[in-house]
Amino acid sequence: MTMLSRLFLISLFSFSAYGVSIAPDADARGPRDEQDAARRAMLEGRALPFSAIKRRVEGEMGNATYLGSEFHQDSNRYRLKYVRDGRVVWVDVDGRTGEIMGRAH
Repeated sequence: MTMLSRLFLISLFSFSAYGVSIAPDADARGPRDEQDAARRAMLEGRALPFSAIKRRVEGEMGNATYLGSEFHQDSNRYRLKYVRDGRVVWVDVDGRTGEIMGRAH
């Protein structure tokens, strides 16, 4: 066994001993999967277009700055993230109706 092979095996075992995963989690969902799920929900009539939802929420948030969003496929809800007066505000919105379901600071 070459020196390089030995170093590779040692580092591989060292990572696994500390619980570091080398391969990505098969169940991990990235932003692209989330975006695809939101698009499918819209095309199937289970959710409004995101632009309509965002416009509706921005009318309620006033001078808050939009930071981003998440789509939760299981509950068919969007979570929009804003910052206002130095505080982060999450707004949960029903994807089908666009109704604001709740806010969290």
